[in-house]
Amino acid sequence: MKKYKRNQRIGALMKIFAEKPNYIFSYNYFSEVFNAAKSTISEDVAIVKELVNELDYGRIETISGASGGAVFIPVMGIEEKTDILSELCMLFSQKNRILPGGFIYMTDLFNNPNIVTNIAKIIASEFSNIKIDYIITVETKGIPVAVMSGQKLNVPVAVIRRNNKVTEGATVSINYVSGSSNNIQTMSLSRRSLKENSRVLIVDDFMKGGGTCKGMADMMREFNAEVVGTAVVIETKEPEKKLVDNYLSLLVLNKINEKEGLIEIVPNYKLLK
Repeated sequence: MKKYKRNQRIGALMKIFAEKPNYIFSYNYFSEVFNAAKSTISEDVAIVKELVNELDYGRIETISGASGGAVFIPVMGIEEKTDILSELCMLFSQKNRILPGGFIYMTDLFNNPNIVTNIAKIIASEFSNIKIDYIITVETKGIPVAVMSGQKLNVPVAVIRRNNKVTEGATVSINYVSGSSNNIQTMSLSRRSLKENSRVLIVDDFMKGGGTCKGMADMMREFNAEVVGTAVVIETKEPEKKLVDNYLSLLVLNKINEKEGLIEIVPNYKLLK
């Protein structure tokens, strides 16, 4: 089997870690891939660990013992986070996004892999120190963000639906009150989507009154699951008091002036401290 030089192994290690963050790779796995001794692999990982730290890409944690290994945890620096949030503000505030009734067209952005990946990187970075078993979202625009966040955190995603599907099997359904319109709506989740007593992170695209996120949290009680956090891409400034507490938003929508074609949206400055 071919032997690889150190610079080749380090390049490959960076690729492997970046493609599968929050996954524990054993030294045995790397030994087989590179046909090298575990002591050599340990030295390679130490070099990559230092490099990742210097470039502010996150951190690599090593696990000692006979079955030891390493895991890459992506944590973003303030500078990169600021750049991403500023770009998102520019994209979401384009005048041609205003729809009749004071709504914003966002579907194209949530279907853009590059944009969604950047959003997911921030969410994963903010929740990197919390044990999470599942990411929960509700159809439809929140699905791409939830899936990419699941990839970054290395956890599966469960999608709550507005309507029952035959292909979902047995489901749990609840009624909830929309925080923005005060209308009673229904959501359902397949019994097989997640295990009971799981720790879940709720992810959604938009929050006005917080009714949908509260509904998802109420749904989790039916599964005896613990909600360890809630992340939304955009929240509205008003109403200031939401139906959920302890949530994280990336952007804050201050106002929409349909007449002047103005969308005022700013980063959540709590993320930049």
